[in-house]
Amino acid sequence: MVLSPEATSETTDNPLQVPSETEAVESMPSDIEITYYTDPLCSWSWAIEPQWRRLRYEFGDRLQWRYAMGGLIPDWQKFSDPLNDICRPVQMGPLWVQIRDITGMPVREGIWVEDPPNSSYPACLAVKAAQQQGNTVAEVYLRRLREAVMVEQRNIARDEVLWELAEELSGAIDLGQFQEDLDSAETVEAFREDIKDMRYRGSGRFPALILRPRNGRAVLLVGFRPYKVLRDAIAHISPETEPQRSATDAIAYTTYWGRITAPELAEALNLQTSDARQKLDDAVQEGHLARSGEFYRER
Repeated sequence: MVLSPEATSETTDNPLQVPSETEAVESMPSDIEITYYTDPLCSWSWAIEPQWRRLRYEFGDRLQWRYAMGGLIPDWQKFSDPLNDICRPVQMGPLWVQIRDITGMPVREGIWVEDPPNSSYPACLAVKAAQQQGNTVAEVYLRRLREAVMVEQRNIARDEVLWELAEELSGAIDLGQFQEDLDSAETVEAFREDIKDMRYRGSGRFPALILRPRNGRAVLLVGFRPYKVLRDAIAHISPETEPQRSATDAIAYTTYWGRITAPELAEALNLQTSDARQKLDDAVQEGHLARSGEFYRER
C-alpha cells in the first residue's frame, strides 16, 4: 500500500518496538542492522531517498543494511489502496503529484496515463536477482529502477526495460550472472521470503525500516520520515552510535553517490532546495559536475 505522510505520522515520535534479534546481530562489525522493506514502484520510498542517503553517508560502516522487496502491486486486479482511493493506474498520478509537492523530489506522473506498469513484481524479482551479487549491486540497481520509473517514465514492469537498465550498469553488474539469476528458483524464493517476512512483521506499508542494535530491542519506522526521526531512532536504540562524518561540499557529496538530485544535496547540507540547486549548477558551470535533466553527476 502506498502511504501518505498523514497516514504515517502516528509512529513519528514513538517508534514501534519489535522483538529483539540479538543473536543475529552480535557478530556484525556494525552497530545497527537495518532491514528496509520497499518496492521499486513505491513513490514514498523514492521520496525518502535524501534522508536514507544522508543516514548512510553520515553513519558509514556503523550501519549494515539490506533491502527486502515488498511486492506492492501484484497486478491491478489484486491491488487496492483505500487510503488514497486508488484502484486503477490512472488514479496513481495525483498521488505522485502530491509527493512531488510535499517533498520536492522530482516525479513525473505521466507514466500512469501513457504506459502504466501492470505489476511491481518483475522489478522486485530483478532487484532480488541483482542482490545475488551483493547488497551494493542491489542498491545500485534499485536506485536506477527508481530513477527510471519516477523521473524518466520508463515502464519497469517490462522485461526489456529491466534488462536495458542492467546494461546501463554493466560496470557494476555481472550481466551474465544477472540474466541467469533472473530466471532462477533461488531468486523467486528470495522474493517469496521477503514477502513472508514482511507479513510476519505486520508491515504492509512502505517504506518500512527495522533498525536492530547489537543488543536490546529494535524499532520499526513506517512511512516517509524526516531525517531527525531516523537519527532519533538510532539514538533511542544505540545511544553510543554517533555519525562518522557530515557532508560539507556539494561536489564531494555528488561524487560520493555518483548521481544525485538537488533535494538530496539540500537534505545533506541543510539547505533550501533552490540554494542546493544553485550550488550544483555553479559546479556544472565551473566544469566540476555534469547535469542531465534533474540529475547531477561527477564528470
